[in-house]
Amino acid sequence: MGLPDTSPVPKKDSMGMDYIPVYADEQGDDVGTVRVSPARLQSLGVRTAAVEYRTLDAALRAVGRIELDERRIHDVSPRFEGWIERLHVNATGDPVRRGQALFTVYSPELASARQELAIAERLASTAAADPVAQQGAQRLADAARARLRNWQAGGASGNSVVFSAPADGIVLEKAAVEGMRFTPGMPVYRIADLSSVWVLADVYEQDLARIAPGQPARVGIDAYPGRHFDARITYIYPTLNAATRTTPVRLELSNTDGLLRPGMFAHVELLTGGDAARLTVPDSAIIDDGQRRIVLIAEGEGRFRPQVVETGLRSRDHVEILSGLDGDERVVVSANFLIDAESNLQAALASFGEGDPEQGPARYETRGAFEDYFDDTGSVMLMHEAIPDLHWPSMTMEFGLADPALVEGLAPGTPIRFAFEDRGNGEFVVTDIVPEAADGHRHEGH
Repeated sequence: MGLPDTSPVPKKDSMGMDYIPVYADEQGDDVGTVRVSPARLQSLGVRTAAVEYRTLDAALRAVGRIELDERRIHDVSPRFEGWIERLHVNATGDPVRRGQALFTVYSPELASARQELAIAERLASTAAADPVAQQGAQRLADAARARLRNWQAGGASGNSVVFSAPADGIVLEKAAVEGMRFTPGMPVYRIADLSSVWVLADVYEQDLARIAPGQPARVGIDAYPGRHFDARITYIYPTLNAATRTTPVRLELSNTDGLLRPGMFAHVELLTGGDAARLTVPDSAIIDDGQRRIVLIAEGEGRFRPQVVETGLRSRDHVEILSGLDGDERVVVSANFLIDAESNLQAALASFGEGDPEQGPARYETRGAFEDYFDDTGSVMLMHEAIPDLHWPSMTMEFGLADPALVEGLAPGTPIRFAFEDRGNGEFVVTDIVPEAADGHRHEGH
């Protein structure tokens, strides 16, 4: 970061680097416009592209995982006490069909209820019986039928009950073994239908405004590189994880071929661009200096005009332009940074931020340390703290010096407080230096 210097003839700097030639026909002929010779444009490989309207495939990327569809999970739990006599499906992971026999059970309670029903039905059907006894037998039969119906064993016969699969799917969990005793409500089998699965993706808080139910999405799985699965957002959860600042978003995926397994890691792209055409430029056209975003508009004959723009959505290759362009321009998409280096672009950009000339150059104050003074150039090497207003980190650099008397008596390493001015074109001149003691207080003896 040395001081600006010019030479009427080619030369090298103190580090052995060639000075950059600047020709008269490359100077900006209009305010805010820079010009580069045709020969230089060809050597730099400058390319331009039209500003145009297009539909953006802007994608919000998130990580997720494959989960079971909670609406397709079924537990098989007997409502009475008993013992498992026989297993018809005896392995976790086995596929089952709706109505397929899972296991057969025996229950003393079930046998007793069926005997009560049989006796009550015989008494109720006896013609010689007392009418009051017949009514009592009928009530007993109705109570026995209701009990069997509540146990979901109303249509069974004998002392055993066969339990069947409530839906197509696979056996996720199996607690049953032959001869095992079970209690009411104990889950013996858990069956899940995997023909449709969920993807739960974590979306950061600042991106929630960009998504809505119904938006399309693409899901990539590490097990199938290069393949994408189409999905849609079906639900945005109403809670936020305070630790990660993310909200779960649910997508549904068809899984009829069984490729997707719960627990798989998923890469999710939420397509938030929509179908509307937007004014765009290639993403390589944007120069971002940390404070603003700029494009170089090609005006023909080697002339380029920097234009500050406001950007919106981004796709893989294009950026939405919210303001700054009309749509009929051409912008530089290749070698725009080289044009910056080969021309007086910084001077052209200065026209966007010029203040009142009567206020004079910008002035900054900071702390640091004196390092060295150069008699031949009248400059000084200083170490300074970070300067937020200029986005400078703490570093050692060379400054111009307004008066050599400012550094008289200073030894290398002396802590100082100093002020400098930005006089444009990269020229920073120190105008005031005050030595400080090691504890940061002003030195009274200087």
